[in-house]
This record gives sequence, structure tokens and C-alpha cells, in this order.
Amino acid sequence: MGEFDQVPFGNVDFADNPSQRVPCVLVLDTSVSMRGEKIDNLNEGLVTFANELQADGMAAKSADIAIVTFGPVEVFQDFVTADEFFPVTLTTQSNTPMGEAILKAIDLCRNRKDDYKAAGIAYYRPWIFMITDGAPTDDVTAAKAAIQNGEKQREFSFYAVGVEGADMNALQDLSTREALTLKGMSFREMFSWLSSSLSLVSRSQVGEEVPLVDPTGPQGWATFGS
Repeated sequence: MGEFDQVPFGNVDFADNPSQRVPCVLVLDTSVSMRGEKIDNLNEGLVTFANELQADGMAAKSADIAIVTFGPVEVFQDFVTADEFFPVTLTTQSNTPMGEAILKAIDLCRNRKDDYKAAGIAYYRPWIFMITDGAPTDDVTAAKAAIQNGEKQREFSFYAVGVEGADMNALQDLSTREALTLKGMSFREMFSWLSSSLSLVSRSQVGEEVPLVDPTGPQGWATFGS
């Protein structure tokens, strides 16, 4: 997987940039309850995320970003490296089909890993990072099972962040990791932490466990639970 020069590149993007990749799918709630201050701050946070990744030369080439929005569920941004990630403003609509969105994100990760393997690109375990202010309006049984299996098999790392109004019990029931509650409207701080974390991972060896800054610390952007 790490021998870049022994496998033909099947993708122009990979041929131009053979850096090892840190895939991250943002699963973002764009239901009507996010209207107003929440969606505005989310959009500002995405700009911070893009700017900080692009300011880091290694992360700009290694971080691979995709966005799945819900609802309705849509691949708002397919995978691009951070140097090509320029956020388009999100708007709110519809309900909260969280389960479907999670399954879509998992499929994106699996397909992207297949692309890496075909092109001989080394990659780190994908991140799936979900942000929501509500509760699922669809059946999440399959999504919960997929998260548990994916975490057990080390296929990806799933993080759930609840914004004010989120059903934290539902988020905790979904996730094998402890769900995080955003402090107020600290979207910029959250995305700054995420960009820093991806930058740290991009500088490690593939398969290495990287210690991350605790987001629930005194200067952090989150708390545990409700």
C-alpha cells in the first residue's frame, strides 16, 4: 500500500499527488432546525477548517475531505484534497434522516479506500465526523450496526457532535465513542481542532495511534453528554 512507484496510477489526481491520505467525511445536519445562527456558524466554521488545512503544506495535500448533508441526504462534496476544498454555503431544508446519511458516509469511505488501493496510495483510518442539532427522523438500526462493526474492524473512526437542541441520548446510543456536546456556538473552535487533528495524523506513520488534544479540556470546545 505504501509502495507508490510499483502500482500504476488509475486516477489523474493520485498521479499528480501521491501523498498518503487522511480521509474525513463531514456528515452535516442541514435540517430546518439548524436555520439561523447555527447554520451561519457552521458555514463560518467550514471556512476556518479549509483555511487552516490549506495553510499546512502537508495537510493540504494529505487531508481528503468529503461532505454528506442531511436532509435530504446528499453528497454535497465528494472527496477532494484540502488544497482543492473551497466550502460552498450550506442552506437548511427538510427533516433529519441521520441513519441514511451515516450509511452514505460509510459507503463513501469504503469506495475511497478502494480508489487508494487501486492507485497504490497509503492511507490512514478514515474519520466520519457528524454534527447535528436534532434526533434522527429515520430508522438508525442499520447505521448503528454499521458503526459498531466499522469501529470494531478499524475501518473508520466515528465521532458524533451534538449542537444545542440535539438528542444526546440518541447520539450516544449510535456511537461507540462518547458523544460530544458543542459548547454554545463554538463551531470555529471545533473545526480548528479538527484541522489540527488531521494535520497531526498526516505527519504520523500509517497505522500509528496519534494522541489528540482533548476537546473537553478547560480550553476545549466540547463537553461530554448533555
